[in-house]
Amino acid sequence: MERFTMMAAVLTSPEWVKGLLDWMGRSGWSRLGRLLLVAAACGGLLLAVKLVTRAVRRAVDDGKDDVTSDSERRAETLGAVLTNAARVLVVAFFLLMTLQEFGVNIGPLVAGAGVAGVALGFGAQSLVKDVISGFFLLMENQFGVGDIISVDEKHTGTVERMTLRITQVRDAEGRAHFVPNGSIVRVVVLSKDFARALVDVEVDYGTDPDRAFEVLREAGAQLHSDRPDQVLEPLEVKGIETLGPSGFIIRTFTKTAPGAQWEVARELRRRILLAFRAAGIEIPYPQRVVHHRGEVNAPGQESSD
Repeated sequence: MERFTMMAAVLTSPEWVKGLLDWMGRSGWSRLGRLLLVAAACGGLLLAVKLVTRAVRRAVDDGKDDVTSDSERRAETLGAVLTNAARVLVVAFFLLMTLQEFGVNIGPLVAGAGVAGVALGFGAQSLVKDVISGFFLLMENQFGVGDIISVDEKHTGTVERMTLRITQVRDAEGRAHFVPNGSIVRVVVLSKDFARALVDVEVDYGTDPDRAFEVLREAGAQLHSDRPDQVLEPLEVKGIETLGPSGFIIRTFTKTAPGAQWEVARELRRRILLAFRAAGIEIPYPQRVVHHRGEVNAPGQESSD
């Protein structure tokens, strides 16, 4: 408590106030004006980056909220990366200019930072690898924010954020996976340009295959008519895929918008179930045949009553 009292007394003393006013009169106001100009330039740079990214997003927006195009995802990704890079550069530039205004020679500091950067590059090779990999991921447009990807068959979900170092993936259970870009070996993009809903349907062996094909095509055509934004082409019946123990399995493909394959598949199964009920086509139940083997008598021994 005494320490705070002493500090308050010093700050409110006339000598301290007079010294501050003298310093401001000699060089403080000019330095403060230059720092304000630097701060204004930094703020203008951040505002310009924000306006440019917003303009690009509006230019590629197709007006469809349910469907995110590849151009929209790329614009979102590049906008996030540019914004993060601009913030780092602005903070570094402002700190250097502030040190220079207060008489600190930033030449050796910049040179030392270069040497430290080289040393850091050798010591943190994984970090450099992550940044370089992230750069090529952006340049090659392998995936972007909003894409549904599978990373090395370990992390599957929607890309929420992407920087030069990490990629954040949100899975179906809501868990966030932070994957370093340098550790990504293989990426499967599940929402690139278009997708396909694969639906296998098992029917009883007593069903006419051609009749089942016809009912499936009718259900697919009705779904395509009801949801043209999600279903790009009507259902395609590939034929009988497997002969199972209880029935045969029919494989179907439906071309959908990117990321809509799971929703379309669920709706298609519901409609197929209703269409099969209306057409009298049965979906088989698991069946098991049990053979009972009786007791075998020894030779020369009569069976007991």
